[in-house]
Amino acid sequence: MYNSEWSDKVTFKDLIEISSNFTVQQMIERDMYQERLKNNEPIYMHEFLYPIAQGYDCVFMDVNLEVGGSDQIFNMLAGRTLIKSIKNKEKYVLATKLLVDKDGKKVGKTAGNALFLDSSPNEFYGGIMSFPDETIFPGFELLTEVELSGLEEKITHDPMGEKKRLAYEIVKLVWSEDEANKAKSHFENTFQEKAPSYNIKIESGGNLASAIAPYTNLKSISDAKRFIQQNSVDVNGKVATEPAYKVKIGDKIKVGEKVFLLIK
Repeated sequence: MYNSEWSDKVTFKDLIEISSNFTVQQMIERDMYQERLKNNEPIYMHEFLYPIAQGYDCVFMDVNLEVGGSDQIFNMLAGRTLIKSIKNKEKYVLATKLLVDKDGKKVGKTAGNALFLDSSPNEFYGGIMSFPDETIFPGFELLTEVELSGLEEKITHDPMGEKKRLAYEIVKLVWSEDEANKAKSHFENTFQEKAPSYNIKIESGGNLASAIAPYTNLKSISDAKRFIQQNSVDVNGKVATEPAYKVKIGDKIKVGEKVFLLIK
C-alpha cells in the first residue's frame, strides 16, 4: 500500500488534532534528541512529524502488530500511542535485530548494498558475497533457517566458504535449490576465476553516469554518480572517478561486483 492514499488527504486541522495526542516530553525522550539537547544542537519541528506520520499509518490500516528493525522502535511505539488514543486499541510492536557491519552501519540502500527481491538469483548471490565478513553470522541468524551452533568457529576458519553457503541458503530460500546451484556456479566462474564476461553490450555516445544508470540500484543518474563517488565503477580495469567521462567503443565497464558492460 502507498500511504499517500491517506496521508495526502490529511488537512492542517487534521494534523493538529492528530499531533495533540503527543506531548513534547514524549518526543524528546528519544535518545538522539537527548544527545542533541546535551550538545546544545537544534531539534527541528518537522522531525517530530515523522513518527506521527508513521503512527497515523497504523491508525488508518487498523494495525494489530507492527514488525520493524530495532532502529524503528521509537516510531513504532508512536503508532502504539496514537492508535490507543484514537481507537482505544492495543497495537503490538515486534522489533528485530539489524544486519550491520562492524561499524554499526546497516546493510541497505544508503550503504549501496541493498538486495531486492525482483532481481535475479545471480545478482542476489553476488550481492550477498559483497557483504562485509562481519555480517556472515547475523546473516545466517536473520535470513536463513541454518543451525547456528558451531557456526562462529566455521566462519573463523573459512569465511569465504561460509559466505558462499550463506548466499546459497538465501537464494535457495527465495527461489529454489536449482537456482541456488546455478547462481553459485555463475559466481565461481565469473568472479573467483577472475574471468568476468562483459556480456551486456550497450551503445557508445554518452557519458559514464548515463551509461551505468540503468544498472544501479535506483536506475538513476544520481545513483550512478554515487556509485562512481564510492569507487564502485571500473573502466578498463581502473577505478573511475569522472561521471562525465565519454565512453567509447571497446570500453569495459564494471559496475559494483555484478554488472559487466561492453561499449560497442
